[in-house]
Amino acid sequence: MNLLAEHNLPFMAALVVMVLLALAQLFGALDFDSDGGFDADLDGDGHLGFVEGLLSLFGIGRLPFTVWLALFLFLFAGLGVGIQSLAEGLLGAPLDRWLAAALTVVPALPVTGLVARPLAAILPHDETTAVSLDSLVGRRARIVTGKARTGFPARAQVRDLHDHPHHVMVEPHEADAEILEGEEVLLVRREGETFYCITLQDRRLAPAD
Repeated sequence: MNLLAEHNLPFMAALVVMVLLALAQLFGALDFDSDGGFDADLDGDGHLGFVEGLLSLFGIGRLPFTVWLALFLFLFAGLGVGIQSLAEGLLGAPLDRWLAAALTVVPALPVTGLVARPLAAILPHDETTAVSLDSLVGRRARIVTGKARTGFPARAQVRDLHDHPHHVMVEPHEADAEILEGEEVLLVRREGETFYCITLQDRRLAPAD
C-alpha cells in the first residue's frame, strides 16, 4: 500500500504532527513538569464526573498531555492505514479519506487509553499531581526573582508534598520586612494568589508558644 496516497493523507499528517511534537520535546520547546500538566478536577462528592471519567477512559491525565497526544496520533495513523488496507482488500478500493479518519477516531481513543495505562507505569512521573494552594502553606520556599516587600510581591519556588516545584508570589508577613532574592522563607498564610512568609531566621528567633 502507498502510504503517501491521497486516501492516507489524514494519517500521514498525524504522523508528521507526532514527529514535530517529539522534536519539540527533544529540543526543550515543550515542558512536562508540574507547571504544564493536565489535571482533571473532582466534583463536589470527590468522584470523577462523567466527562472526567470519559477522559480517564481515553487515558487523558495518566500521561503528560503532549505524550498522550503523540501516542494518540501514532495509534490513529496506524489504525487508519490498517483500515484503508482492509477496505482496499475487501471492497477493492480504499474509503474516502475523511470517512476513514472519522471511523478511525472511534477505536483510536479507547486503544490510546488502553496503551496509556502500562506506559504511565514505566514513564518518569514528571506530570503534575494536583494539590491545593492551601497545602503549600507551612512549606519552605526560596525567593527566586525580586525583592519581597509589602505590596510588592516577589516570585518564589516551593515544592509540594510530591516534591514537585511550584512558583508563587510572596510578600512578607511583617509589614516592615524586606526579603531578598535567594533567601529561604516559610509560607505562613495565603490570601488569594498571594502567599505571606517569614524568613527561616525569623522563625528561629520567634519565642516559643
